[in-house]
Amino acid sequence: MRLAEKFPVYKAVKFALLIELFFVNILYAQTIEVQILCSSGKAFISKLSGEKTTLRDSVTVIANGIYKFTLDKGNYHPGFYRLSFNKNKWIDFVNDGEDVSIKTYANNVLDSLKVINSESNKIYNSFILLNKQYKIKTELLQLILARYPKDDGYYKTTEQKVKELQNEYTEFVKVISQKNPNSFVARYIRSAQLPVVDYSLPIDKQIVYLKSHALDKVDFSDAGLIYSDVFSNKSIEYLTYYRNPQLPKELLEKEFMIAVDTILNKAKVHQLVYQHITEYLIDGFKKFGFDKIIDYIIQNYVIKDDLCLDEKTENSIQRRLDQNKKLPIGAIAPNIVLPDAGGKDIDLSKLNSEKVLIVFYASWCPHCNELIPKLNDLYIKQKTKSLEVFAISVDTTKSDWLNFIKKNNLNWINLFAVKGWGSKAASDYYLYATPTMFLLDKQRKIILKPTTFEEIHSYF
Repeated sequence: MRLAEKFPVYKAVKFALLIELFFVNILYAQTIEVQILCSSGKAFISKLSGEKTTLRDSVTVIANGIYKFTLDKGNYHPGFYRLSFNKNKWIDFVNDGEDVSIKTYANNVLDSLKVINSESNKIYNSFILLNKQYKIKTELLQLILARYPKDDGYYKTTEQKVKELQNEYTEFVKVISQKNPNSFVARYIRSAQLPVVDYSLPIDKQIVYLKSHALDKVDFSDAGLIYSDVFSNKSIEYLTYYRNPQLPKELLEKEFMIAVDTILNKAKVHQLVYQHITEYLIDGFKKFGFDKIIDYIIQNYVIKDDLCLDEKTENSIQRRLDQNKKLPIGAIAPNIVLPDAGGKDIDLSKLNSEKVLIVFYASWCPHCNELIPKLNDLYIKQKTKSLEVFAISVDTTKSDWLNFIKKNNLNWINLFAVKGWGSKAASDYYLYATPTMFLLDKQRKIILKPTTFEEIHSYF
């Protein structure tokens, strides 16, 4: 006899539980409707974490540019999400437990955006617009305060206008946006707010104040804010206070290290936030070629505190450590055999030049696009052909590599690592970033591991 037949009440209980679960699912699901006029086809939903996006789902337009879908609380945590459409356009919205309705135009997404439903998204949109206007207006008024004499009547008028703007901004941040203080958007705004500065102070004193107090309002203990851009934005904002274009790179790196210490020591109050910001800083400094700062973060934070970072970042760090350990100055460089543009294999060990510069690069890498033309100019202008360049592309598409060679008129040894980052050459050299360079002598010993063009140029 089946359980339901033996115990008739079982059927009723089971049915009741199913009904209850059905209504619970409805209760915990948010309906998202975005109308993008002049748009069609599929759109993609991604969750945001700093500058990283993770694809979660796709949705097809219903009619009149309407995309409609639901977010189940069991699968979609509170935070920022992105609806991407028309290949390179998107709308960011807050999932804060409410139904959302947004309307905009595909050819003017941000300026035409209107939040029809969702108090959280109305507040978020107002905050973004207010931030933008506040920055523009206060920066312009600050220029006046810096140039007008304090006893001038217009100075007093400008000073009063700045105070009005600051009061309006503070009122929104502290009162208007905080009607539901535990909501995601309220917590986000408390941490994302811009610092209010006394603009009557000289610029140097304003910077001193910002270095000491710009992070005071950031709640580093709120791990939920990982699912937004607040920690990445605040890190970048804080680093700008230490940026001085007039400083040589070595001194600028030291300044940034001071900023990194402040940011990461504050982030230590919560392990997940600490890991999140550390990953972001490593990725960011990697893009701009600040290798010494990355090494500093790895040694003083990642290794010291045994941080568990995401797999991609950890693999990059491990390769970096392995490269430093196994390919030091004086080591014999591993041999490389790769095909050139004509398909002919070129063997590193058979080159007869006095010196060889191995360059790992990719056509899509911004730093590579800055470095390669300079290297090419140096290569062309060398008086004695003592230096040969062994340029290895890790592009995934061969046509991108060939177009890059043609565009930059590269007549040195151009090679293509067919498997890219998974190639033997990338593995043998523990490649963790592009560009990566090794300067070899005639015996193929590593004599320099330059990270900038200036290091190569000064060597010759």
